[in-house]
Amino acid sequence: MKKIVLLFSLFVSMGAMAQGVKTPAPSPTQTIKQDFALSSIEVNYSRPLAKGRKVFGDLVPFGKMWRTGANGATKVTFGEDVKVGGVAVKAGSYALYSIPNQNEWEIILNKGVNNGGLSGYKTEEDVARFKVKSMSLPMHIESFTIMIGDVLPASANIQILWEKTAVSIPVEADIDTKIMASIDNAMNVDNRPYFAAASYYFDNGKDLNKALAWVNKAIEAQPSAYWMVHLKAKIQAKSGDKAGAIATATKGIELAKAGKNDDYVALNEKLIASLK
Repeated sequence: MKKIVLLFSLFVSMGAMAQGVKTPAPSPTQTIKQDFALSSIEVNYSRPLAKGRKVFGDLVPFGKMWRTGANGATKVTFGEDVKVGGVAVKAGSYALYSIPNQNEWEIILNKGVNNGGLSGYKTEEDVARFKVKSMSLPMHIESFTIMIGDVLPASANIQILWEKTAVSIPVEADIDTKIMASIDNAMNVDNRPYFAAASYYFDNGKDLNKALAWVNKAIEAQPSAYWMVHLKAKIQAKSGDKAGAIATATKGIELAKAGKNDDYVALNEKLIASLK
């Protein structure tokens, strides 16, 4: 009887130990977050492995809706209003579904962020549907991967890669309207951001006369700011005032040397050389 009790206790202990064993998830989750435009893009998804299987056209059938990952619905969060695949999408979180095919995929953004994969999906909750071309990769991607690449101030691509296939989902944000309105508002209050406004106008092909006036105001407040003087030289050069740009860049070299910043010395020297 004692032996039976001991054996029973041993089995119970072994069972408890087995229940406490932690093993790697077969499709580990990943969260990526990318600063984009004036906010960010975040993706939460699970990453299945190929494990020697043929993925697209077999494990993931062509022509059928896919949860675009494993486990629950893949979730994409946009921090501001954007256009995805050319379709206007409000800021918020969405489930990312797709219908893979040989040469193109249909991409679907849906409100069902709490769906269990395809379970709970409702067509009427779609907010965007569009098609993108698929591309063949020269290498094998073992883990299903979502990345955010080609990040520019107002555009980026959500990239999906697995096996030897990749698709790219274009995202765009209208930051120019917001920034221009912000600049207009800021110029009507004290502590006006002259340098930031001048930089934006220069970088984005806006009114160079305004940019020059603003950078001059910024330099008046900080006469030794060699980075501001360099911006003025670039604005003058872009406006066609070569002589003025060379004179300003020469002054910028003096200020940068005094500030012990060799980078700005080199930038001004390069600008002068390009104007001669």
